[in-house]
Amino acid sequence: MSDEPRRDASAYPFQSLFVPFPFVCFSLALGTDIAFWQTAEVMWQNFSAWLLFAGLVFGGLAVLAGLIDLLRVRTRPMRPSFFAIILFLVMLVLAFTNSLVHAGDGWTAVVPYGLLLSLVTFVVSLMTVAASTRKYARLAWRV
Repeated sequence: MSDEPRRDASAYPFQSLFVPFPFVCFSLALGTDIAFWQTAEVMWQNFSAWLLFAGLVFGGLAVLAGLIDLLRVRTRPMRPSFFAIILFLVMLVLAFTNSLVHAGDGWTAVVPYGLLLSLVTFVVSLMTVAASTRKYARLAWRV
């Protein structure tokens, strides 16, 4: 038996374990903000706050794992582009700001600024996914 499967497993970037969570959490936070805007039910505001918190925690873990991956030689070809890294950090800063806005009480904690920040964070997350998948697609197809 060759060492090829073990070598391939050692090349798996640690950041790939944590990076998807912020995208999911911030997308769902936009959904719960829209639900709060339409219903004024406080439960949706609480869901948004917890989703933002979870996304920030996993985003921080992704940044730490990405720093570890920088030191690993085997993950060098799978590193995201510099532009994707900057977009990911911008997304986290926007989400942190959004979390501070959501820390307020009542309707004004979400509408209009929290909802707007959730939308902008979602759009930046889509841009981040698009920027990072281009490199992986080129690597997979050797283009």
